[in-house]
Amino acid sequence: MFDTLSDKIGGILNRLTGRGALSESDITEAMREVRRALLEADVSLEVARGFIERVTARAVGADVIRSVTPGQMVVKIVHDEMVSVLGSDAKPIDLHAAAPVPILMAGLQGSGKTTTTAKIAKRLKEKMKKKPFMASLDTRRPAAMEQLAILGREIGVDTLPIVEGESAVQITKRAMAAARVNGCDVLLLDSAGRVTVDEELMQELAEVKAAAKPHEILLVADSLTGQDAVTTARAFDERLDVTGIVLTRVDGDGRGGAALSMRAVTGKPIKLIGTGERMDALEDFDPSRIAGRILGMGDVVSLVEKAAENLDIEKAKAAAEKMRSGRFDLSDMREQLEQMKKIGGISGMLGMLPGVAKMKNQIAAANLDDNLLKRQTAIIDSMTPKERQNPDLLKASRKKRIAAGSGTKVEDVNKLLKMHRQMADTMKAMNKGGRGMMQSLGGLLGMGGGAMPTPEQMQKMAEKMQEMPGMPNMPEKFPGLPGKPGLPGLSGLPGLGGLPKDFKKK
Repeated sequence: MFDTLSDKIGGILNRLTGRGALSESDITEAMREVRRALLEADVSLEVARGFIERVTARAVGADVIRSVTPGQMVVKIVHDEMVSVLGSDAKPIDLHAAAPVPILMAGLQGSGKTTTTAKIAKRLKEKMKKKPFMASLDTRRPAAMEQLAILGREIGVDTLPIVEGESAVQITKRAMAAARVNGCDVLLLDSAGRVTVDEELMQELAEVKAAAKPHEILLVADSLTGQDAVTTARAFDERLDVTGIVLTRVDGDGRGGAALSMRAVTGKPIKLIGTGERMDALEDFDPSRIAGRILGMGDVVSLVEKAAENLDIEKAKAAAEKMRSGRFDLSDMREQLEQMKKIGGISGMLGMLPGVAKMKNQIAAANLDDNLLKRQTAIIDSMTPKERQNPDLLKASRKKRIAAGSGTKVEDVNKLLKMHRQMADTMKAMNKGGRGMMQSLGGLLGMGGGAMPTPEQMQKMAEKMQEMPGMPNMPEKFPGLPGKPGLPGLSGLPGLGGLPKDFKKK
């Protein structure tokens, strides 16, 4: 969602960081361009104006002009102010109330309330070990109640049985009684929506609020609607006094202005963001991380968290040990590809790393998506168990059979085999050169091991893996956060075989 905004602001700030010194006119001109970028991204005029005024006031100070790296100081100021606009601190859903804690979901029709309700229930159940209960209050939209019931069965969360002819308030009271009887911790009330804000909708929600006395009122807003989402948020907040906002479809191609505007306009925190259709595609909204994504600094913390949640640590440790000893066969490689899919695939993973946002077009041209991992997995699945254990068996006739079985070409099979062989050989050679380095790499990748590798060790590993065929020729280093050393290149990431050799930063 933030790609357009990130491209424009990133380009402006890159020009500043490339200069040895900055004058007041340089900063004023750059801030004028940033203001234009914010407005084009659907950020409200009042928010954009206030943002630019605060950044300019800080950036034209003597500390920046005389700084050794004035461009980086300006980037830091823009980052800090953007964090401030987005809300400074992450605000999770508040459950500090007597059980069952009522949470009212409000929003316009089509904003994703029902799906978001189920996502939150799944999150409460699996991450917070709570017992949620869901009830649909939508008596108008056809099959709305049945939709929530189906999602409830999918995620293993109970929903209120459907009784025809009841009003929203009657359903609310029955849901509260059922949640208490069943010993539930949280009651999620999925309210009805309308195409636009109207008095009938607001009156119904006010009655439900009076009956349930919700501890949280979460406004679900579609981030793709731009300025309309801000108008909607203001209208709901004035009538209901919402406690937080959930932005949906953040993975879409919207311009990102809603996220920057809604917090500033309503004063209410954005608590969660929906990043996809899957039931687990829901993330905490952390202003610092979102600001980092917008400015092309990446979101390594989120990547590490995803890895911790989705990776099978025991399998990863076993794979790391096999790689160290050179016994890394194609079945092990398939397991690594599956692990990578779980943390968002190659493109999702690269998108969270610093500096990669600047190479978005090259990444897109290289088809770095889940289809690449699927093709590689299909090739391995088309092999017999013996062939996976001993790739030397794969001669021309077998490769043709595997290519036909996986819907690929023989050259794709050859690339996969070459990448596997080089991965195993490189890891074995690196282990001979220093087991401590391998332990550090293992720790970084969630495979167990010692402390994080030093920048020098990371650079050596990157240089080693750069020699592997099929690996992208990325720049040696990406810029880090202001005032911090750059992060090493990505050429050592497994699973990137078969990319074009001209995959370079422009």
